[in-house]
Amino acid sequence: MNTVRSKVIAEFILLISSALLIHGCSQSKRVIEVQDGPGRKLDVSSIQDAVPRTEPITKAGNKNPYTVFGKTYHLLPSGEKYRQIGIASWYGTKFHGNRTSNGEVYDMYAMTGAHKTLPIPAYVRVTNLENNRSIVIRVNDRGPFHSDRIIDLSYVGAIKLGFADQGTAQVEVQALSPDPEPDSQSMQLDAESQWFSETGSEIPKLPKLPLGGVFLQIGAFGERSGAEILKEKIQPLTSLSIEVLQHKTLFKVKIGPIRNSNRLSMLQKNIAEKFGITSFILWP
Repeated sequence: MNTVRSKVIAEFILLISSALLIHGCSQSKRVIEVQDGPGRKLDVSSIQDAVPRTEPITKAGNKNPYTVFGKTYHLLPSGEKYRQIGIASWYGTKFHGNRTSNGEVYDMYAMTGAHKTLPIPAYVRVTNLENNRSIVIRVNDRGPFHSDRIIDLSYVGAIKLGFADQGTAQVEVQALSPDPEPDSQSMQLDAESQWFSETGSEIPKLPKLPLGGVFLQIGAFGERSGAEILKEKIQPLTSLSIEVLQHKTLFKVKIGPIRNSNRLSMLQKNIAEKFGITSFILWP
């Protein structure tokens, strides 16, 4: 795997450089990693999370087992029920434009990342446990090959989680599964059935959703702290991405994209019943 080899070599050089700099000055390895960024401010509010979808496991990037730095890694058969807490780091300009482990071109401005043992591609939710920010990324690379780290994020992913400047953060990583595509039989059952919430009340039917899905706005606040608190309360209700986005003077909390109308209706009903919140749909 040429890409894994180049990534390993670069990380080895980084470790050697870190040791030399520690002798020469008070700069730490964490500061060196920060220099991997573009050195400019970046507005990430318009960059959306990766959307889980069904994809075949690629031949490239899934050699099993494989060995790096004398340590052998065995790939997980799937991401089902995978959840881990550990340290996240990020990688940027040194790899921007290079090939990832599965042969794709690494884009430091895309919602992607590297993992040592999840099958490629995979989708995971990464939550910064220091500030409760959460993103969804697509895993298309291998690494990080540091014993204390569990995931490497793209530069933009680190910015969205709020740890680009400090270099690393304590995170929780949870594998996600794509929404199942309804077959003709399930679509027929949907048309013939009524859907009910946990309290037994009927959930109203919605018109067919657009291919790209819709978003559900559940709140708008003058302060980000209020939006983050609401996001934290709602998150246990759904595996969908929940984001806090600033629009002018307001911080809006939205869920999505949502592509299944029944799931959308159920979520609206549950949010209303549990929190007394009237949400509204953001149509494209």
